[in-house]
Amino acid sequence: MKKLIFILALVAVVTGYYLSSCHQKSYSVEAEISRMLIKEVDSFKTSCQTLEVAAKSPKATASQLQLLFLQARLAYKKIEWAAEYFVPVTSRLVNGPPVPEVETSGQVIEAAGLQVIEPILFPNYNSGARELLIGQLQSLQARCESYISFFENIGIFDWQVFDAVKLEVFRIETLGIAGFDDLLSEKSMPESAAALSSLENIVALFLEPGDRSHLLQQFRAAELYLTRNADFNTFDRMEFITRYCDSLTTGITESEAKRKMAVIKYHRLLNQDAKTLYDSNTFNVNAYAFVPNPSEIDKKIALGKLLFYDLHLSKTGARSCASCHQPEKAFTDGLAKNTALGSNRLLQRNTPTLFNAALQPALFYDLRVSSVEEQSREVIQSADEMGGSVVDLANKMWKDLHWRQRFETAFPVSGRTSIDTLELMEAIASYVRSLVALNSRFDAYMRGNRLVLSADEISGFNLFMGKAKCGTCHFQPLFSGNFPPGYVRIESEVIGIPQSLANNGIDSDVGRYDVLQTPAFRHAFKTPTVRNAARTAPYMHNGVFITLEQVLDFYNRGGGQGLGLRIENATLPVNKLNLNEKEIREIIAFIQSLNSN
Repeated sequence: MKKLIFILALVAVVTGYYLSSCHQKSYSVEAEISRMLIKEVDSFKTSCQTLEVAAKSPKATASQLQLLFLQARLAYKKIEWAAEYFVPVTSRLVNGPPVPEVETSGQVIEAAGLQVIEPILFPNYNSGARELLIGQLQSLQARCESYISFFENIGIFDWQVFDAVKLEVFRIETLGIAGFDDLLSEKSMPESAAALSSLENIVALFLEPGDRSHLLQQFRAAELYLTRNADFNTFDRMEFITRYCDSLTTGITESEAKRKMAVIKYHRLLNQDAKTLYDSNTFNVNAYAFVPNPSEIDKKIALGKLLFYDLHLSKTGARSCASCHQPEKAFTDGLAKNTALGSNRLLQRNTPTLFNAALQPALFYDLRVSSVEEQSREVIQSADEMGGSVVDLANKMWKDLHWRQRFETAFPVSGRTSIDTLELMEAIASYVRSLVALNSRFDAYMRGNRLVLSADEISGFNLFMGKAKCGTCHFQPLFSGNFPPGYVRIESEVIGIPQSLANNGIDSDVGRYDVLQTPAFRHAFKTPTVRNAARTAPYMHNGVFITLEQVLDFYNRGGGQGLGLRIENATLPVNKLNLNEKEIREIIAFIQSLNSN
């Protein structure tokens, strides 16, 4: 008996030690990552300190300051994957876009960080902004302390690391190689290589011997491609994405699955199990919906489609949603501006497409609502557009047996005594969400059919993402202002749209300023999708440009500032793009390949 007890006790001790060792091994990997991050943050902080010292010295040359800045940004790229994932609020002030940002509360966050510093140093050092440079560098050092405090005190989990690593690869292929955060220095490729090298070191800590060689070889191959093809304008982004990025994100996803980690699923636009940015299931169409996991969806879509085409939604009974969003015109109307209900007076703005509208976290040109449900209510109740009332509509439809039965089928509720206005809005929104169509020839190519694009279309994509810098505002794969890879905000830009082709005065519409009353957003408008743009002329919020050629010419000349307009808060660089006629034709050919099937 004593022997049995001893054996059982020994087994318990060994088992406990084994479990403890396994737990400690798992914990030590994550703890090691935290230690690595703290060390890299300290290196970034030191780089900022060194640049600050140089900026204060009257002996420092412009080339020295530029070199030190590039070293600091390389240091940041080594922590970007974790900084953006775990400490996004701080990271917005470290490497966020050089324009103000508005939170849902209405608070305006002023631009700060590396992207504010870059135009001080590039292409030429602006010594007049020396104090701003020093202040920004001091702020960066303080934010490094926030990073260190986080990684010293907050535990991270293995599934979070894999999620963050994959998102960083997506960030590189959407923002990094497009030059989003280094528009002037154009060091996208070496910086992206530095970011991938950091990811390689992190992933290596988790891989089993059988997985290690293949996935790590993929990382090294991608890094080598970036290093050997460092020129911004000639870099082949199509090859890099399809040959390297897709293999990396697929390999990361498969490695994560093999580990059978206890993953917490987020409700977000970019699905966590997406292997590439162009998978058919990459995006969650209900990410911004009032109801994240709707039931009876097919019945709601059918009901929403009936409502979409019903003239009774308007006050006069003469206009439906489809009057302005016509399917044969990619759900636009082909007009510069439609007319106000019951008059010949023009509406304030051009009618945008509804294709893929559900993939936007904010809608209308001034981004004043955050869901398709709210959009439908605004349009129905707009005196100029539909002149109706969702409350009155819901009451009338309840009294109509035909509509009552359809709502009861789509929204089965026991003891129903009315139609809720939210049900009306959700039905229309469900139909609009059914209009998500990421199925163009370009998508087919990115999913493996290499025969559907011409050489000109591929070249056009590379120009779009490179020399023309369209991809720094119209982010792939949605080619809209929806900011990857988090997709929680959508960008607006001040580009200086003229009143007309003949009159170069800036259009009188002040855009987001009407909503926010913030000077930085005067004449700011949502960055729309380029998908289906070949079918949705005319262009811009006022429909001023009739053809894509006119749009490309506008950007090629440097936007409104290139036309001679004075725009103090412009977000579009005044630089000319220097695209030739052949390059413009190729970009347009690429845009045409984005038409949904």
